[in-house]
Amino acid sequence: MNPRHHQIIQLVNTRGTVSVSELAQLTGVSEVTVRQDLTLLERDRLLRRVHGSALALDSDNVGTRMNTRYPIKQALARHAASLVQPGESVFIEGGSTNALLARTLAEREDITLITVSHYIAQLLREAPCQVIVLGGLLQKSSESVVGPLTRYSLQQVHFHKAFVGVDGWHPETGFTGRDMLRCDVVDAVLAKGVDSYALTDASKFGQVHPYPLSSGYQVGHVITDAGLDQATARQLQAQAIEVIQVSTP
Repeated sequence: MNPRHHQIIQLVNTRGTVSVSELAQLTGVSEVTVRQDLTLLERDRLLRRVHGSALALDSDNVGTRMNTRYPIKQALARHAASLVQPGESVFIEGGSTNALLARTLAEREDITLITVSHYIAQLLREAPCQVIVLGGLLQKSSESVVGPLTRYSLQQVHFHKAFVGVDGWHPETGFTGRDMLRCDVVDAVLAKGVDSYALTDASKFGQVHPYPLSSGYQVGHVITDAGLDQATARQLQAQAIEVIQVSTP
């Protein structure tokens, strides 16, 4: 995927819908080229084409979100991967940045990756590392498993580090998510008390979503980009959360 494709995905996901003529003006190529790009991106399930325009897919589509703010998310994933030591077992929950983390770790033979995400499992199908996919009810929109069986599966495995995704954070609510069942999975991970990292770009901070993570558990670290304002960083640190800000392109 070339930089123009990333630009198109970013524009479509930000606006919801963008016309072919506007995409041509913004990317500096012809409308014929844009239509060819949209055909490829629709084939890869990254957007949807309609007559004269491109539409964003459901916001739960991991492949689409992976290519939104891609350079930032890739930098966060690389830093997170550098924290994984040889011989460790690592839980990767789900979401677009965590999918990039899984892809970054995929070539390492000296680790075990554990996930609830079928999307991530597919990324790792050719990887030399050990991969454990937990069971549960498949949530088709996010391609992750959730529910009581997933909670039980988490109780039966052990790991050294956990990387989870979040949809929002606000000083009055803490971390919140858009989906109740996925928040329940994150709660079950944090309840194990392992070294835990929320891997998210700075755009999520200040947002509030319907479902809070349990106040009884705590994410130990946040890995985010330099776009996080220092007031928010101090608020996180006041809650004993280490803030790791990664330099990004």
